[in-house]
Amino acid sequence: MADPLSPITGNIRTLHIVLGDQLNEDSSLWDGFDPSQDAALMAEVIEESLPSTTQQDNGLAISSKQRTLLFFSAMRHFAQQMTRNNIPLIYWDIPHKIVSLSDALKQTCEHCSPTNIKAVLPGDYRVYNALNSWAKRESRSIEWLEDTHFLAQKGEFKQWMSKRKKPIMEYWYRHLRQRKHLLMDNKKPEGGQWNFDADNRKSFGKAGPTNLPTPPTFSPDPITLQAQKDIEKHLSDLPGTLEDFNWPVTRSQALEALDSFINTRLASFGDHQDAMWTNEQTLFHSLLSSSLNLKLINPQEVVEAALVHYQAGHAPINAVEGFIRQIVGWREYVRGLYWYHRADWLTWNALEANQPLPDFYWTGKTHMHCMNQSITQVLQTGYGHHIQRLMVTGLFSLLYGVNPKAIHQWYLGFFVDAIAWVEVPNTLGMSQYADGGIVGSKPYIASGNYINKMSNYCKHCRYNPKKSSGDDACPFTTLYWNFVDKHQERLSKNPRLAMQVKHWSNKAPNEQQAIKEQTLWLVNHIQDI
Repeated sequence: MADPLSPITGNIRTLHIVLGDQLNEDSSLWDGFDPSQDAALMAEVIEESLPSTTQQDNGLAISSKQRTLLFFSAMRHFAQQMTRNNIPLIYWDIPHKIVSLSDALKQTCEHCSPTNIKAVLPGDYRVYNALNSWAKRESRSIEWLEDTHFLAQKGEFKQWMSKRKKPIMEYWYRHLRQRKHLLMDNKKPEGGQWNFDADNRKSFGKAGPTNLPTPPTFSPDPITLQAQKDIEKHLSDLPGTLEDFNWPVTRSQALEALDSFINTRLASFGDHQDAMWTNEQTLFHSLLSSSLNLKLINPQEVVEAALVHYQAGHAPINAVEGFIRQIVGWREYVRGLYWYHRADWLTWNALEANQPLPDFYWTGKTHMHCMNQSITQVLQTGYGHHIQRLMVTGLFSLLYGVNPKAIHQWYLGFFVDAIAWVEVPNTLGMSQYADGGIVGSKPYIASGNYINKMSNYCKHCRYNPKKSSGDDACPFTTLYWNFVDKHQERLSKNPRLAMQVKHWSNKAPNEQQAIKEQTLWLVNHIQDI
């Protein structure tokens, strides 16, 4: 086993920390880097994949094998590129059993005594706190650099928030589009409107999706295969599988994935972005989120690629605008909110939800076909598209009343694109409403009828989405009405949900009682449904 410290033989001027989700060569971290007197540090550490019980209690998640492999492989490929660029690098791989990034930093500093330490703002407030605490203990300081990967400038979101009583994503989205002049016709939005979301809610109908393009495949190379072996040897207790790994781990692969989406799926993305279908995980989705979040590609080039395709007449505006809104709107917005509220996120539980996460989230073994499909897919590949997350796995958790920290840890641990800055606000805010309405204006609730409308899942299910009680009652529908009943005081104050409270009130007493009894049965038999 090679000594990670061997590339550095003396004291250095500045140590540059490269975090696992900061794999971009155009990072501000490299401004002023001098290979004759500076060095870089990277580390695969145990606690980021297999945290202690105490760390789990504080919200840190156990990472799946698929997610851990993506990080390790992408990091090792980036390290290889850095070495080719003649950047002196200390790389602690997992066989060295470094517990934390702070431990890696301590051992490195003891070896090369850097005068300065630099790092780009991490994607996780916990990491930021941990490194600052280490620096304080060691009587050192870390110079934190702005992450220039993002479209928003330093302090821009905070300044925008200062002018508003309540944040609304749509207005942030418009602000960034105007400043970056994206899809703009002079000072007006291209196509005469800002948002084409109303055009993007089509199902596939009875016939289902046709002529689905095949995304590119990325066969594991020797670096990825070695990372697989290291995980099986040193992190064998992680959940999930290493089989069928097919994620971009280099910039060139990420660009290939981008090109594939733009040329084969973007045109149909808009119409069907909210649709689902049995045994189809990709449909017309981009599969770019992990590459973006590891910073193998950047949002500016992704948006520009979509705009070029639109301007050439190869994709309709509803598809292009919908895709750009996910990146310029949601992605930048949730990052702003994450850092605006920082440590508060994991303390919120507005709906006082305290049920444990059902075991089938870890196995996929449930008779609910939509949940079986969505969860099994995540366990196997580390991926589910946004509507599966929000309106299947997230919806069930919300309706059942799972403790928001528990479902947060599941999303953070299993999804290959999950970094705290993007996962936390989406899960605790948009999906679980634990923030009480900061991210979204209402809880995103629906009965099984929504899933039936937007997919063919229910056609293969033992449960009837139209029934809320009885042996074949859909758990989503039962729990939906129970949620409306339980939270009717809160929901009745929301103009978009008050009507559902009236529908509940108008149900006959015996029907309400049957739903309550069905809910109690579900809670007592949750592992059997």
